[in-house]
Amino acid sequence: IGFNSVDFQSVPLNAKITVIADCVWVGAPYFFLLIAGALTNISRDLYEASEVDGATKWQQFKEITLPMVLHQVAPTLVMTFAYNFNNFGAIYLLTEGGPTNPEYRFAGHTDIFITWIYKLTLNFQQYHIASVISIIIFIFLSVIAIWQFRRMKSFKDDVGM
Repeated sequence: IGFNSVDFQSVPLNAKITVIADCVWVGAPYFFLLIAGALTNISRDLYEASEVDGATKWQQFKEITLPMVLHQVAPTLVMTFAYNFNNFGAIYLLTEGGPTNPEYRFAGHTDIFITWIYKLTLNFQQYHIASVISIIIFIFLSVIAIWQFRRMKSFKDDVGM
């Protein structure tokens, strides 16, 4: 047709955009369904009562919709954060962590921790570095998950809702 081809694999910015677009493409429908399900559980009576009290649409969203949806979606957000933090498949199958980054010895431009650990272990036999990074990732994600679950009170009873 006369267009030049776009190199998605060897240009770092193009590779990153490709990986991000793929992750959004795969994950967005899941969250749309999840949020749509959460929205159907909010009683219309709450909105009618807030209209009688003179609430604007923004106030209804801020005081009714957002807290109710976040309460139901919070555990999934935490789990998805942990999943994307370790999303090996998308990175390794699309770019294998490349293109190579000359500033770093073992990591490419699109590597995340899990693909970096994979390369350190299987390609470069740097088992000691890979095991330390794995333990640090586990501790970091555990602390964030526990903090988030306690902060959102998602696993407690619906007191006040």
